[in-house]
Amino acid sequence: MSKEPFPVKDQIGRLLSREPFPELKKLEELMAFQHPLFRQEKLGTIRANNRDLPLMGFCLGSTDPEAPTLGFTGGVHGLERVGAQVALTFLEYLCQQLSWNEDFVTFLKGARIAAIPIVNPGGLIMHRRSNPFGIDLMRNAPIEAEELTNFASMFAGGHRISPKLPYYRGPKGQPMQAESQALVDFMRKEVLTARFSIALDIHSGFGARDRLWYPYARTQRPFAHMDEVVGLKNLLDKTLRYHVYHYESQSHSYTTHGDLWDYLFFESFEEQKKNNQRFIPLTLEMGSWMWLKKNPLQIFSPFGLFNPIKVHRFNRIMRRHLPLLQFLMHATKNHTRWPKLSPIVEQNKI
Repeated sequence: MSKEPFPVKDQIGRLLSREPFPELKKLEELMAFQHPLFRQEKLGTIRANNRDLPLMGFCLGSTDPEAPTLGFTGGVHGLERVGAQVALTFLEYLCQQLSWNEDFVTFLKGARIAAIPIVNPGGLIMHRRSNPFGIDLMRNAPIEAEELTNFASMFAGGHRISPKLPYYRGPKGQPMQAESQALVDFMRKEVLTARFSIALDIHSGFGARDRLWYPYARTQRPFAHMDEVVGLKNLLDKTLRYHVYHYESQSHSYTTHGDLWDYLFFESFEEQKKNNQRFIPLTLEMGSWMWLKKNPLQIFSPFGLFNPIKVHRFNRIMRRHLPLLQFLMHATKNHTRWPKLSPIVEQNKI
């Protein structure tokens, strides 16, 4: 695999580069990797800018459907390229570990890692938040918000006005978009069968702090598995003592229609309850406002609102979140050994 996963020239002047989509090159390198514990699946083909782009899913480790599983995804919103880049970088790290680390090989025989590093390849190549049809994939599931909590939610929570406006959900009653359906089907097959699973969806753009959001997105009601949410926070605080993450319910910031993770959770809840399974979907929301504060001129870049433009800052982001993904990988495998839980201080904020 190449030494430079995302060349500096593409971070600073991507629109002027002859190769405006280095993420695709990295994806192709991962598709060429071979190992008995590494599997890949083409989930679909997305047409954008007169190119056919692969929508790829990857799995590492156990084929036992009940094995504890960590899923992670990136690039749901095409403008938030850094999310796809973090996902690709971590997947490359895992492949490198497979090539030489026998301890990691042993670890994976009892656990599974499932990833879609670029959920919205059309949005990435077209430099837009939505997919090529103007639909926001994270507002596209057939699930309604119980309440829209503030003025921002009235619009950013999803609408059906026009695909020319951001946060468009798609026509009412129509099937989910191909990318949304592929994510749902992949998670059903590779993640929701597990005795215990965590999914991390990697985004950027909200606020000046890095946030870890737990469900729900559609309602301010307490999440059904709050014991596990609190236990995971305790473990995170004790294990990564100097972490930067603000840990809270997504609905503490805003509520939305059509959230894919809420849809997956509620759709599978009764079956999971009957089988004594646990599924914890999380969102990493990297706070891009702090990048703008440190470098206001990047607002004039087509990528500046949602991505770190300065080279040293981009490199720092690639380093910063690797420990979190490593932590979640081990926490998922060892979920029965989490420390004793502590009381919840607030309903939606702990």
